[in-house]
Amino acid sequence: MPLTNNDILKKLRVALQLRNDDILEILEKADFQISKGALGDLFRKEDHPGYVEAGDQIVRKFLDGLIIHLRGPKKD
Repeated sequence: MPLTNNDILKKLRVALQLRNDDILEILEKADFQISKGALGDLFRKEDHPGYVEAGDQIVRKFLDGLIIHLRGPKKD
């Protein structure tokens, strides 16, 4: 079974030992705003009524923000 975007976010959160506040901060570095509640919906189990599928954009923005978080902002 292939990994979903939600699975990728969950695995990165665990591997990097990130809290939800850390993830929100990383997303803000990539100019992406999301509420704590909406972020929590992404980490629910698939059979939960509040589960929301993560789109490609949030994974892309998370990875962009993670680069800035780990390396610093891009120098012109």
